[in-house]
Order: sequence, then structure tokens, then C-alpha cells
Amino acid sequence: TDEIMQQEIRPLVAVDIIEQLHRQFAILSGGRGKDGAPIITFPEFAGFSEIPDDDFLNVVTYLTSIPSLEAASIGFIIIIDRRRDKWSAVKASLTRIAGAFPGNLQLVFVLRPSRFIQRAIADIGIKLYRDDFKMKVPIIMLNSVSDLHGYIDKSQLTRELGGTLEYGHSQWIHHRTAIENFAMTVKTTAQMLQSFGTDLAETELPNDVQCTEELLSSHTDHHSKLKDELKLAVKQGATLLTCIREPVTRSANSKLSPDELENVATVERLLAQLDETEKAFDQFWTKHHLKLEQCLQLRHFEQDFREVKLTLDNLMETQASFADIGDSVTRVENLLKEQKHLEEKGQEPLEKAQSLALHGEQLIQNNHYAVDSIRPKCVELRRICDDFTNETKKKYDILGKSLELHKQLDKASQWCEAGIYLLASQAVDKCQSQEGAETALVEIEKFLVTAKEHQLSNPKEFYNQFDMILTPEIKANAQRIVQKLEDVQEMFDKRQVSLKKLAAKQTRPVQPVAPHPESSPKRASPKITRPAAVENTSYHFQVRRRGTAAQNGNHAIHHALVAQGEKSAGLLVTCKPHTQDHIINELIETERVYVEELQSIIEGYASEMDNPNLVHLIPSALQNKKEILFGNLPEIYYFHNRIFLKEIENCIENPELLARCFLKRKEDLQIYEKYCQNKPRSEALWRQCGDSIFFQECQRKLDHKLSLDAYLLKPVQRITKYQLLLKEMLKCSKNSEGTAELEEALATMLDIIKSVNDSMHQIAITGYEGDVSELGKLLMQGSFNVWTDHKKGHNKVKDLARFKPMQRHLFLYTKMLLFCKKREENTDGHEKTASYSFKNSLKMSTVGITENVKGDNKKFEIWYNGREEVYIIQASSVELKNTWISEIRKVLTGQLEACR
Repeated sequence: TDEIMQQEIRPLVAVDIIEQLHRQFAILSGGRGKDGAPIITFPEFAGFSEIPDDDFLNVVTYLTSIPSLEAASIGFIIIIDRRRDKWSAVKASLTRIAGAFPGNLQLVFVLRPSRFIQRAIADIGIKLYRDDFKMKVPIIMLNSVSDLHGYIDKSQLTRELGGTLEYGHSQWIHHRTAIENFAMTVKTTAQMLQSFGTDLAETELPNDVQCTEELLSSHTDHHSKLKDELKLAVKQGATLLTCIREPVTRSANSKLSPDELENVATVERLLAQLDETEKAFDQFWTKHHLKLEQCLQLRHFEQDFREVKLTLDNLMETQASFADIGDSVTRVENLLKEQKHLEEKGQEPLEKAQSLALHGEQLIQNNHYAVDSIRPKCVELRRICDDFTNETKKKYDILGKSLELHKQLDKASQWCEAGIYLLASQAVDKCQSQEGAETALVEIEKFLVTAKEHQLSNPKEFYNQFDMILTPEIKANAQRIVQKLEDVQEMFDKRQVSLKKLAAKQTRPVQPVAPHPESSPKRASPKITRPAAVENTSYHFQVRRRGTAAQNGNHAIHHALVAQGEKSAGLLVTCKPHTQDHIINELIETERVYVEELQSIIEGYASEMDNPNLVHLIPSALQNKKEILFGNLPEIYYFHNRIFLKEIENCIENPELLARCFLKRKEDLQIYEKYCQNKPRSEALWRQCGDSIFFQECQRKLDHKLSLDAYLLKPVQRITKYQLLLKEMLKCSKNSEGTAELEEALATMLDIIKSVNDSMHQIAITGYEGDVSELGKLLMQGSFNVWTDHKKGHNKVKDLARFKPMQRHLFLYTKMLLFCKKREENTDGHEKTASYSFKNSLKMSTVGITENVKGDNKKFEIWYNGREEVYIIQASSVELKNTWISEIRKVLTGQLEACR
């Protein structure tokens, strides 16, 4: 217990009577009598009798309280110096001291007045009034200070009394004030530490990470402030101790008076108490701080546990939903792939769970106070991990057995079909002879050997092996195939009996009966996997490889397909329909599927981004970026669902109206241009956020086999599909009514695709300081070899052929021709993306064109400002060159007509 807290509070301190002390009518010089009695001196003071009683009593009481209890118990020696005063002053002093002195008295020395008359009066007066003073101690009247030296050593007397004791009243007051202030500081600091310790002990630990961090920070800040207060207090005490010892430090011959030594002891005692208080507080703080840190560790552990547990529970729920064991080899193989994907998906959560459990065990080993809370959670995490691992192994075992079962059932079924075919193919007439019968027996015996190779010698044995994993449907199928095996085996047994009789001896002809087709199972035709959009059509499909992006004039869309990783993106499907009705049905059916897919994307993904229950699953990089990810997909869905689908459905009875639908909606279909322009930004955002839990949860709810990015590619694929169907319509309606409209509709769709493709290139232009939207319509774009000739004065390069051409990508607008340099860059390890760095531009109002350049029919010439600048351009083909010359001439002609 802090000694200072129990110390009795002094009734008076120097600050309370500072003015009275400065009057110096009584002093405690620090001197001692021969027996160690403290000396209080009353120096000559003219107005001694006028001092108020309260002031006198306060000063004397304060002075007597300063010496130690041991010194005070000896008794005080009082020296009254009245050498320059009268007897009346001596009498008044003795009377006041006798009546108000609070301590024990040992001796009273009076230096009587030095004047002769007053000395005589004093001698008479002391004899007459001694009893009136009521003092129980001797009063010794002294004539001079030399007499005083006979009683008290000079070293204990101040210079005023002929001694050698150094005493400065102002310094004495300063030391007393400083000591008392330091004692109060020590007491206040101890009280603050005790109060803070009480608050810490009564603090309840928070239940969440944030509040725990705030509490730890608050307590740490408070602790730091208190430590600073302690340092200041220690510094104050050390400074005070130095001041008190200053005389000894200054002069080796100097000695501290007993009172000064007591002051040193007091300050040292206070410093020691302060040190003990600090140690006790530090010890308590260390324990409390450790508990707070452990509390924060616990809250982090609990928070991580909740997050990991939620992920693991979802994982276990997904795994539990995989109850299907498959009904065919293909289905089981797909289930094994899905199980493998789930296992890979679960690796990261499982690793986090194992790491968190290990962290919890480390907390326990470090003597965490919440062992009873941490250990069950570690056990729970390891249990879930073990359950998932065991369940995964069990799933693999079941699916493995299921795969083995279906393979054997397929082999058994095929064996039965082959056996039935063998029996049916044995000619009856040939078996009538001995040789024929023996040949047939050999064929049968060879075939029956294959039953052993397929482990089918005991049909029921392999069925019983898989009995535990069979569903009722598969069990019925297995029983059917086993029964089929037994029936075929019985057929072989009967045929063998008949053939053996024929081979043994010739009898009248016996005509074995081949099994009737209706009584024997038919060979199941293999399933052909086709796209859902064309499963119900009767088209004959042919597949050819797509040409290069440049040849198809659709590089940007082709790139978007490749970026999605669709293996079928590099294929074009052409069909040879039997009638226009087939094509109309195909178009309507695929359009309905397309609309349903768009609806599922908008409702299952886009709308869910506004679902408050799923907001916490959306990654920060995806916040407020729905329009970037989905582009104008809602606009496309609205157009197809409300308008386009209904219009093409009206064409079922009137196929000739189909072309008009496309022509009528030419402007509406331009919305795909905006969607395709946004596609690179959408793909970049998907690469950043595509593996988030939010998309996985949405995909799970929709029961989609493919992820969102595959569905976001549907509009790009759809806009390229229409022109294929229109081409097929044209093949079926050549030289018939409506052919012209179909050709116009096809040209319209090809123009839309070209416009979409051109716009994809246009948005990749970089470095052009102007606004490309102000350059007019983009008419053409493509890559060329370009030579330039700049005429400067008389110096002109004449032989351009000897210079290496520049590779430039040209953009032809109605107002401007742009020259750009194509650059390809890898984007986060994905497919290379093209960008076009702006190099030069020519205003179409100031250019001229020369169609043929001597020596090369693929080159043409564009000159600028009266042939001030000449550009020789080489196309990849004559056809491409002619197309560009035609477009440029149209622009120039249009400008000429506008001028006219």
C-alpha cells in the first residue's frame, strides 16, 4: 500500500503562510543543541508585539512541525535576541511564547538589552515576573553572544549570533516550498495511478475487433501520459535534491545542517516511494496490456473463424448437393469433373481453415486466457476440413465405382448386341452340313471367350459388386442388362446344343430360328451432342474453319470470342436446310433461348448487385461499376424481348416478311455497337473480379454450368448469327419473290457487323488530340504498307522504292484520313489487344488520288497540298485497293457536289 496515501495531511504548508514567513520574526536555522535539540531563533523584530496572534501561532506551529519526531521529542531551544530592545519587548516576547508555543521546550535563552538602564530593568523584571511566564523550563538571561557560546556551539549558530552556520531565509523558504510541492506531486501522481488502475480493473472487455482496438489504443495513450507524469515527477525530485545538496557540491568543506540533511532524507524517501509506485503500476499494466492484446487476438480469431466457417459451410452445402452418381458413362465423367472443380475451389478455404486452427493452437500454447473459447473452434475447423476431405474421397470412390459399373454395363450391352447379331447372321442352310455346324460352333465358342475378357462369365457377380451404390433407376437398368445377358447366354446354349447334334451326325435338316428383331433388343444409336439451339432441327451441318480476322472483316468481334476461351468461337456453322420454314423455326427458337439467357443475366446477376443481402459479397473493385460490367445489356434485352422476338414470330406464316424485319430494325440493331465498344472494359473488370464469391453464389442460384463471362459473350455471338441465317434464306429463295429484300437485309446486317467491328478499332486509337466523333462517319479501316515523300525546296527523294515501307493502319472518315501505328500489348497474361497510335492526318478537302502506281497494281497514291506531301499506299490485294479507291472517290465526289 502506498505510504503517501495513508500519511497524515499536515495542517500547514509554507505556501499557506508565505507572507508571515517572509517577515522573519521567527526562524528555524537548522542548528542543534548539544543533545540534538532543534533551535528556534526569534531575531530582533521591531513590531513583534504588533504581530497578530494567529500569524504568530501559525508560524511557530509550522516551524515546530518541520524537525523529525525524534528531534522534536528532545525539546526545542529558543533564543530570543532583544539586545537592541527594551525590557518591555523581552517581557512581551516571553509572555507570548509561554502562552502560544505548541512544542516541548528545553531551554529559553534571552539576550538581554545591551543598554545599561534596560539591562538593569531586565534583571529586576525577570526576577519579579518569572512566575508569571508560567514556563516549566529555565529562562537564562545572557549579556552577550559570547555567553551564549558557552551553551551552544558556534557551528550551530548563525552569523547574527556570532556563529558560523550558513543560513539564508529566502533560500530556506524556497526549499521548504519545493519539498512540499514535490510531496504533493508524488501524492497526486500516486492517486492518479491508483485511479487509473481501478478503472483498468473494472473495464469490461469488448466483443468486437474495432472496440477492442479502440480500447487498447485509449488505455495505451493514457498509460503513456501517466508515464510522462512519473518521469516529470522523478525529474522534479532529482532537481530538488541537487539544489539542497548544492552547498556541499560547491565546497568540499561545507556540511549540511541537520535540517538540510532531513530535507535530503525526505526527498529521497519521496523518490523511493515514487519508484515503488511506478514498479507496482508497471507490473499491473503489463498484465492488463497483455490481457487486452490477447483479447484483440481473440476477437480477430473469432472474426476470421466466422468468415471461414461461412465459406466452409457453403462449400459443404455445395458438396452435399452433389448427390447424383450419374446414369451413363458421359454423365459420370462430367460429375467427376465437377467434383474435381469443387475440390480445387475448396483448397483455398481449407488452407485458411487449417492456418486459422494452427493460429488458435499457438494462442493456446502462449497461455491465452480464453483457452475454453479457442480450443472448440479449432476442433470445429479441423472437423469440417476432415469432413470435406473424407466426403470428397467418398464421392470419388462412389463416382469411380459408378463409372466402372456403367462402363461394364455398356460393354455388357454391346456384347449382347454383338452376340444377337452373330446368332442372327449365321445362315441356316450352311449350318445343316457337318462342316457348317462345326464352323458355327467355333464362331460361337470364340465369341463366348470374350465374355471372360469382359468379366461377364458370371453376370450376377459384377452386379452384386456394385449393389450398394445403385439408385432404383440404375438398379432397374442393371437388372435389365443382367437379364439380357442371361437370355443371350441361354440363346447361345440352345444354339450350341443344336449345332453339336448336327456336327455329330447328319440327320434331317433342322432349321434353327434366328431371333426375331422384335424380341431382341435393338442397338442403341449413339447420342450426338449438339447445341441446344439446333437440337430439334433437321439440318445437315457442315463445319469449316474460320478464316483470319482480317479476312472476315470482323477482327474485334473475333478477338472478343477468343478472349472468352470458347473453343467453338473459331468455327462457322453453315447449314443446308430443306425449306425456309426450317430456317424461320431455327431463328425463332434460338431467339427465344437468347432472350431467356439475357433475362437470366439481368435478373440473376445485374439485379442481385442491388440486393442488400449480397452487398457484403461484392468486391470493392466492383462497387458502382455495374454499367461497365454489363454495358447496355438491359437495352438489348428490352429490344429483343418487347420488339424483335414478337416481329420475327409473326413471320412463321409469312417467311417473306423476315427481310423486312431486319430492314425495319436497322437503326435499333446499332445498339450492339455500343455493347461491343464497352466489351474490353467489361472483360478487364471481369478478369479482376470474376472469381469473387458473389458471382459464384449467383451462378449457383441460377444453376448455370458456365460462368457469367460466357453469357456476356452471347450478344457478340448473336449479332453475327443473323447474317448466316439470312444467307441460308437466300439459298432457298433464289429467283423467287422477296430475294431482293433478303439481299438488302443481308447487306444491312453485314454493314452493321462491319460498323461494330470498325468502331472496336476506332476506340483503340490513342494520341489523337481532337475528337474523332467530329471527323464524320468512319467509312473504312485497315492495315497497309506506306511510303512517304515530303517535298522541301529542291531536295526531293525520287526513288522511293529503296526505302523500307512503314506499317500503318488507316482510318477513312468523311472529313479526315488518319494514319496510325498498330501496337499489340499483352493484358494481364491474356490475349494480345491492339491499340493504334496516331501518327498523321490528312483533310479530305485537300487531298488528291492517283489510282495506279507504275510497277505495282496493288499500290495507289494520295497526295496533299498540291503534291507537297505524297503517300504511296500498298494494299494486300487488288480487290482491297479498288474498294478503298472507290470509297475515297465517293468522298471526294461528294465534297465537289457540295461545293457546287
